[in-house]
Amino acid sequence: MATQTESSTDMGVGLALVLGAVAVIGAGLMFVGAPDLTAAWGFGAAVLFSCLAVVAIHLYWD
Repeated sequence: MATQTESSTDMGVGLALVLGAVAVIGAGLMFVGAPDLTAAWGFGAAVLFSCLAVVAIHLYWD
């Protein structure tokens, strides 16, 4: 008898959502601090956390 297994974990999806939310906050920081060094930190945070969100999905998705 064949059993059906879950192909993704809730941890991967939840982690990707949290990291995506932090990336959106970083993008907002980039928008608010446009001509200043704050925009560079916001851009760095947005890129870093969006990449980590993609990595989380790939690590926990079977």
